[in-house]
Amino acid sequence: MTKTTQENPEIPVWAREDAFPEAPDGWGWIDAKKKPHACDSLESLAAAIRDDRDASVTLVWAPGHTRMILPEELNGMGDALRTARARWSRDDLDDAAHKLRWFGTILLGLSAYVFYGGLVLAANLAAQSGTTVGFPQRLKFAARAVFDSTSCGLALLMFLIFAFIPWYQARKRRTELAGWTEAGIADFIPALRFETWLDRQKAPLTKVFLGLTALVAVAQILGGLDTAGWGSLIHHWSGTSAAGLVKERYLHGEWWRLFTAPFLHGNVVHFLMNAAALAYLGKRVEVFARWPHLPLVFLFAACVGGEASARFLAAPSVGASGGLMGWLGFLLVFETLHARLVPRQARRRLAAGVLLTALIGLVGYRFLDNAAHAGGLVAGMFYAAMVFPASSSPVRPRSTITDRVAGAAALAVLTAAALFAAWQVSTI
Repeated sequence: MTKTTQENPEIPVWAREDAFPEAPDGWGWIDAKKKPHACDSLESLAAAIRDDRDASVTLVWAPGHTRMILPEELNGMGDALRTARARWSRDDLDDAAHKLRWFGTILLGLSAYVFYGGLVLAANLAAQSGTTVGFPQRLKFAARAVFDSTSCGLALLMFLIFAFIPWYQARKRRTELAGWTEAGIADFIPALRFETWLDRQKAPLTKVFLGLTALVAVAQILGGLDTAGWGSLIHHWSGTSAAGLVKERYLHGEWWRLFTAPFLHGNVVHFLMNAAALAYLGKRVEVFARWPHLPLVFLFAACVGGEASARFLAAPSVGASGGLMGWLGFLLVFETLHARLVPRQARRRLAAGVLLTALIGLVGYRFLDNAAHAGGLVAGMFYAAMVFPASSSPVRPRSTITDRVAGAAALAVLTAAALFAAWQVSTI
């Protein structure tokens, strides 16, 4: 289905000299909103980099460079970069440690409360039955109450996602700071250049996906206001019975639920997490594999993931996780087959994403659809292996007419599914 161009066969697009905009005269820098800031000397530019508190300096320009470059690519910026990154890592670690304490306190407090309740309940049950229950048995009963508690399980999942993982990543960045010397910075440039270039690329179809998902989310909220009130804005969103993957109804003929369920979400946290993954993974697929494969992979992976969920999980399911895991699996294989297209450090981050998802799935197995996750991941990997041959070229594959026709058809199916889902949940 694909073919590869032969232009500039030795340099990936993000590493080319023209990857970033032309440089004005003098010195200056570009912020995250692409606004230019001129400086009167190299020293003032270094001061701007050194005083950067929120990673605002994305690109810089200086005499002798026809194009903008990364701050890491400008000679003599080692001390300024190290000072800024030391401050970032310290602030990130302090913030992560604060969250670790708060979420940890909530988790421990809730677990202690449930554990104490289990001890009391065990004693009451023993008294009612007229039997004697030893303290070890009461401890076992209370521990089981904690393990079976939905509240404790959710608290542990939130602790992992919003506290432990950010803390671990902050510690890792703090450790990596040792490599930010004048000589060692070069090792980080490929991955930084790749991510900076990718962030500046347009991905219109990814925005369409975000728009469709947001549309259904609004319909879910509005549909739930009549039944759940304003609490539905934060807690449980409506629509599962109307358009979610209700297994019994799907297996008895309501096949369309396989297509509508990926656009529904359980609550605001579920939506925001999936939206963030959609924005990043979608752009990466669209930019490197071209737009037709964005809807094709999502549709295929969501269907496979949904079918796996229907066969292995009885509870109803909603969410785009099957399709998102499909994109992730696709990128893992696609970028491995095109090893020169993406720097190794960037590919490792995708693999780390799979491991983190597996860890989260293990901890939150009672609340997450691991069958859909696994099915979507395998489907995306299979798609990439079947459609894209291995290539030693760093040039992005071009889409063919067949790709574009198939991609347009998949996009039409997904758009119709999203609109139908929105209609279903808004009329409950």
